[in-house]
Amino acid sequence: MGFRSILAKPFASFVVQNRQKWEKQAVETQLTLMKSLVADASHTLFGKDHRFSDISDYQSFKEAIPVQDYENLKPYIEKVVAGESDILWKDKPLYFAKTSGTTSGVKYIPISKESIGFHINGARDALLSYVHETGNAKFLDKNLIFLSGSPEMIKKNGVFTGRLSGIVNHHVPGYLRSNQLPSYETNCIEDWETKLEKIIDETIDKPMSLISGIPPWVQMYFDHIQARTGKKIKDVFPDFSLFVYGGVNFEPYSAKLFESIGKKIDAIETYPASEGFIAYQDSQEAEGLLLLLNSGVFYEFIPVEDYFKENPRRLHIGEVQLGVNYAVVMNTNAGLWGYSIGDTVKFVSLNPYRIIVSGRIKHFISAFGEHVIGEEVEKAMQFAMQRHPEVELVEFTVAPQVTPPEGGLPYHEWLIEFSKEPNNLNAFAKDINDKLAQLNVYYEDLMTGSILQPLKIRVLPKNAFIDYMKSQGKLGGQNKVPRLSNDRAIADKI
Repeated sequence: MGFRSILAKPFASFVVQNRQKWEKQAVETQLTLMKSLVADASHTLFGKDHRFSDISDYQSFKEAIPVQDYENLKPYIEKVVAGESDILWKDKPLYFAKTSGTTSGVKYIPISKESIGFHINGARDALLSYVHETGNAKFLDKNLIFLSGSPEMIKKNGVFTGRLSGIVNHHVPGYLRSNQLPSYETNCIEDWETKLEKIIDETIDKPMSLISGIPPWVQMYFDHIQARTGKKIKDVFPDFSLFVYGGVNFEPYSAKLFESIGKKIDAIETYPASEGFIAYQDSQEAEGLLLLLNSGVFYEFIPVEDYFKENPRRLHIGEVQLGVNYAVVMNTNAGLWGYSIGDTVKFVSLNPYRIIVSGRIKHFISAFGEHVIGEEVEKAMQFAMQRHPEVELVEFTVAPQVTPPEGGLPYHEWLIEFSKEPNNLNAFAKDINDKLAQLNVYYEDLMTGSILQPLKIRVLPKNAFIDYMKSQGKLGGQNKVPRLSNDRAIADKI
């Protein structure tokens, strides 16, 4: 064993013991954190505008701070971006994480000196939790690859600005940096296809043990390696034993990924966001991701059915229930207040608090009142793939077809790129449709009432989604294709 794997085990034990302390006092930890965040920001412009000095409990917190998205908070963020201090949080941010929004254009998410450590430690602790549970630390002695965005940054009024994955890349612990790939120079290549070939050049003859990235882009990496070598990934990287991923539901991609690898390996799911590192899979046995309640973020949850009401219910962690879809609201030690990140989650455990990501609050289809959400289309696809094990999926998205060009009733159109198509496409479509009707009673009622006809699948040619992402300037890195939408903006471009 190498020194990394030897030292990792006692460190992992220490980290898990500390984690278990706040797990047992989750509600108290969150409410104490709420008061601490308010106190630290009471002198800021936002704190003065929203009477932070009058906040004494969660009720007064809700009365003082509205739920808002980036557009609502933008007047304050623009002051921060312009170089002003003490606007949303004390002093100036350490970084801006630059992201692209569907409605806001480019977004600048502040990362403070108080919050940066939690962005780094989330991923570290996910790995150490795995080491503690399984006893497997050997992967730390081999090469690790992180498929991410460019680490290059620019300065915006004195604040370094770049992609979150690139910012985090600058803070990889020294004991891992020596065996991390790709090289800094390769990571800085902006064109994804050029970068991918260079990554393969640097990694193909190395003892790779851990690979991390968003599943569709990791699959692209595997496909290119197989095209070069004609071998399964396990034969190219015999030490590969751990896959770390986040950003999308793994299930639709798992069959093709494991087929490319040639064997089953352990996987760890993470839930990082520019606003904060939200959760990670702390166990290979338990369902869901551990919500990080001691990481500088005070969380609130809005039941999805209330979200678009004028005064939606807002709940702290002690008020949530199992099996309910909630929109996530964050209050952070970088100065985001009442910030709705757009994701929806569902609790699968309350001791400890574990979640699954169920979708996006604005990613749904309700062209006819059905309100089909991401979790439902994911589950329907997963069900059909289990019924048709020959199928290998590349990517898919769903859109309404309100006025079919061929005439007849409207329907949901599923645009799917397969690497291996079902033997019977009609049966595959029926299985998806039946499962979706089972999951969503409104969808079933619309078909029963002859408002909708069953879904239709449009099989897309090879590289359809890659070409679409390239056309949008979003090929590679941390970018994802929305799973579904309430219009045909994406579908028609694809």
